[in-house]
Amino acid sequence: MDMDTIAQRGLVLLGCGKMGSAMLAGWLERGLPAGSVWVIDPAPSEWLQGQGVHLNADPPADPAIVLVAVKPQMMDDALPAIAGFGGGRRLFISIAAGTPIAAFEKVLGQKTPIIRAMPNTPAAVGRGITAIIGNARAGEDDLALAESLLSAVGQVVRLESEGQMDAVTGVSGSGPAYVFHLIETLAAAGQAQGLSDDLAMRLAKATVAGAGALAEAADEDPAQLRVNVTSPNGTTQAALEVLTDPDSGFPPLLDRAVAAAARRSKELSGE
Repeated sequence: MDMDTIAQRGLVLLGCGKMGSAMLAGWLERGLPAGSVWVIDPAPSEWLQGQGVHLNADPPADPAIVLVAVKPQMMDDALPAIAGFGGGRRLFISIAAGTPIAAFEKVLGQKTPIIRAMPNTPAAVGRGITAIIGNARAGEDDLALAESLLSAVGQVVRLESEGQMDAVTGVSGSGPAYVFHLIETLAAAGQAQGLSDDLAMRLAKATVAGAGALAEAADEDPAQLRVNVTSPNGTTQAALEVLTDPDSGFPPLLDRAVAAAARRSKELSGE
């Protein structure tokens, strides 16, 4: 199956909030005809209403893909509406956090190819990263197609098992919030040292964004990049002695934070 097949048979998007909208924008920019997309959403945004897609209309009888992007708490109400698409010919992709593949198989049947995906919010600016894992019926062609679709909003990685999804949630799914909080607190610390609010925030945003871009682009790993900018007995070393403290620094703090997110992900998945 390729993008031409999707254009011919259609794509059904169940739910179109921020993440669904980011993905839809990416697909349309890549040439998927708006007339090949059916969106089912009870509260469509003004942006969505202006995209020319089929909105809350009866979907085609045999769409190529059904992408589930509703909030987890709405899943019980949403799934029955698409249960009739199960059975084998149609690929299901879910970006709903906390909903395991088994929950979809229960409604759609085990013969249905299902791929579970965990994107993150930088998808809104085309800089997301999405982890995917398929069920036993999802073959290489299905996974490749999911990669093609999801790469419209950033990078895509494959997992070895669905059990890794909880750790992915803790690192990249919830991770943007950790970085936003780093920017927030870095700016506050600058203000405490005498900078104006606006200047401190501008410095913090640019520093975090620039360092992240450098980490992705550089051949060296982040540990080496850190060494490169840390002069012996200099200012950076003074700060890192605080941040790398084995009892109160980043290592134990982030370990606890990611573990807490992964634990909560397991709870939401019913594990």
